[in-house]
Amino acid sequence: MSDVARLAGVSIKTVSRVVNDEPAVHPETAERVLAAIEQLDFRRNLDARNLRRGSTTGTIGLVVEDVGNPFYSELNRAVERIAASFGRHVLTGSSGENSDRERELALEFCARRVDGMLVVPAGARHGYLVPEMRAGTPVVFLDRPPGDIVADTVLVDNLGGTIEAVAHLARHGHRRIAFLGDRPDIFTAHERLQGFREGCVRAGLRYDDRLALLRTPTRKSVADAVRRLLTGPDHATAVIAGNNRITVQLLRELAHVTPRPAVVGFDDFELADLLDPPVTVIAHDVSRLGEAAAELLFARIHGEDSAPRKVVLPVHLVPRGSGEVTP
Repeated sequence: MSDVARLAGVSIKTVSRVVNDEPAVHPETAERVLAAIEQLDFRRNLDARNLRRGSTTGTIGLVVEDVGNPFYSELNRAVERIAASFGRHVLTGSSGENSDRERELALEFCARRVDGMLVVPAGARHGYLVPEMRAGTPVVFLDRPPGDIVADTVLVDNLGGTIEAVAHLARHGHRRIAFLGDRPDIFTAHERLQGFREGCVRAGLRYDDRLALLRTPTRKSVADAVRRLLTGPDHATAVIAGNNRITVQLLRELAHVTPRPAVVGFDDFELADLLDPPVTVIAHDVSRLGEAAAELLFARIHGEDSAPRKVVLPVHLVPRGSGEVTP
């Protein structure tokens, strides 16, 4: 705070008033203080008492894409179970797939002196966390790796899962297989597209760019994709959906399509086994993803200082009917 005061040419008390949004600070003075805060990357410690050696706030931070998504809800519950076993609580926030929001949340949690951070990245720049990590706040990334730093990461086998989906559909006679994924700048979408390409090569299929579409999964975007993929003389006879949200939107669009293509979805979802036909999926243990990341985080909190680790969890095909439709 003294550095901010020196740079802005004001007293420490004035800096404190600006930081705490107190009245009686001239607007021009407040602007100078805020500019100095931005320049020095100053963040208010919301509980300075916890800076005492060996102290703890009893909390960890978790930043996910959308806590309302069943995938992340299950992930959150798993993290909470592990945290509770260590006597900690979890502060959770949704980035909305916005890198600025991710940074804001992560730094807010760090300002509250969480004992560690779990982050599902929304962007590719994570250098902002380096000062926090150097100061002793361990950070573990999950579901996606950080973009520009080396840190502990827990992933699932995106590549192998999509390769297995292609192989399964090819065994059932499909030669024109489509892939419908999320935005290409998202790590999991990119990895699953790579798996789709490799799966086509391994299955002896000609990879066709026209059958691989990556886009934000809205009802309109998926409807447009279905029209492109399932019409014309060279239409697809099977579709691999890149995540659970895309699978649900795809099934809505296919409700009145005849003949219906085969479908394999990446990520299982609730009621998938009760639909008609039940949905074949590439499944992985979402709870285990959260548990593994939280366990690694608490190992760091308790002093483990080995080199950063990369953990890749397995996936497996669950055949239920929709992926066994023949062309």
